[in-house]
Amino acid sequence: MRIVALLLLMLFSAQVLAETGEQHAQAAARGLVGTPAPRLVLKTIDGQTIDLASYYGKKAVYLKFWATWCVPCREQMPHLKHVYEQAGSDMEVIAVDVGFDDTIEDVRRYRKEMGLKMPIVFDDGSIGEAFHLRVTPQHVVIGRDGRILYVGHEANEKLNAALLAARTSMQSNVATAVAASDNGSADKQLPDVTVPTLSGATFRLNAANSQPTVLVFMSPWCETYLAKSRPAVAASCRAVREQVTALSRDGHARWLGIASGLWADQDGLRAYQQEHHLTMPLALDESGALFRRFRVMHVPTLLVFDAHGRLVRRIEGVDAQLADQLNALSAR
Repeated sequence: MRIVALLLLMLFSAQVLAETGEQHAQAAARGLVGTPAPRLVLKTIDGQTIDLASYYGKKAVYLKFWATWCVPCREQMPHLKHVYEQAGSDMEVIAVDVGFDDTIEDVRRYRKEMGLKMPIVFDDGSIGEAFHLRVTPQHVVIGRDGRILYVGHEANEKLNAALLAARTSMQSNVATAVAASDNGSADKQLPDVTVPTLSGATFRLNAANSQPTVLVFMSPWCETYLAKSRPAVAASCRAVREQVTALSRDGHARWLGIASGLWADQDGLRAYQQEHHLTMPLALDESGALFRRFRVMHVPTLLVFDAHGRLVRRIEGVDAQLADQLNALSAR
């Protein structure tokens, strides 16, 4: 009976996860489907250049956003391989690693392990921003007319139907869209912007005061979801959360927790805050703008700024000297 109960629980959990993932994908789809696809130039992990705009009006494009640590991504990989092998000359298939808690070496090892042949791109966050990335895996199908035809999470008949339809869709003239650009380097000074927090208040990043500021980039699911696939990362997330919880109460600095919008929403972040009794303000970076602005690609990452808003430390994981440094910065 215990085995049966465990199997039922596993099936139920998998179903809930799939439904949640599809909800995230549909949230992204509402702002994308029917719009002109972004005109982006991508670079593969092998150094090749892919100009997406050169395909619009000529062939369909299938982008699959994924990560090596993502369980459903791994489960769907045979489907991606099959689509690529059967694509033909009228569809381009591109695998986009989301670049979140992955490295290019991780991707290369996984490519060799799985025998992947399609072009693989390692995202710096800009591709995910352009295609409203909210979940892994996230499928984006662009029709031959250059418009986004489908966005989804599961590798199912809906996706297969969209891939088939994309090869023949020529309903309009090819339109253009320009993705947001940046200066290619991480900010080393706090920008003068305000960030909405979960409480409904705002947090001004570059506030004029005598305290240092610590930005804590995190994910509410890191400690649990990565416990098996990336145990070291999960342990680091837990240790940093515990350290930050203690330090944020001493009043020597301003703290803001910034959660990635990948696989997260405000309700989930609020539940995480309540479960762990976090007192520092939290913000959900739904679009990933702050992660990209400061070039944060891994969690947990802490950025320490002095009282003048200048970046003095970038920390990935627990730093035993953090408390002493904040005391020194606040005493200046």
